[in-house]
Amino acid sequence: FAPKEQVVLDPPKDTPFTLSELRQYDGVQKPSIYVAVKGTVFDVTKNSKVYGPGGSYAVFAGKDGSRGLAKSSLKPEHAVPDTDGLDEGEFTVLDDWFSYFRQRYNIMGKIV
Repeated sequence: FAPKEQVVLDPPKDTPFTLSELRQYDGVQKPSIYVAVKGTVFDVTKNSKVYGPGGSYAVFAGKDGSRGLAKSSLKPEHAVPDTDGLDEGEFTVLDDWFSYFRQRYNIMGKIV
């Protein structure tokens, strides 16, 4: 049983992003890949095989995919920030995803 790898992160940045600005960080338009969760923008570039073009989670690249993460859905129509109508269990899943990202990826800013 290996100890959990300690990830050293930069201090969080507070750069404001609009959703249209975030869309540029999809690994195609810009080489960096950002994913937002609950309005917080994370730099996931170091996992470009997963989040970049052709990756299993590429649907979330350049987007706030909170709804899709909460619903455990990779459908493009779910890769949106709207959390209206989610149930308690889905909000718990979303909170778990947020914790996962916060522990592994640098925070680049917030959606405005």
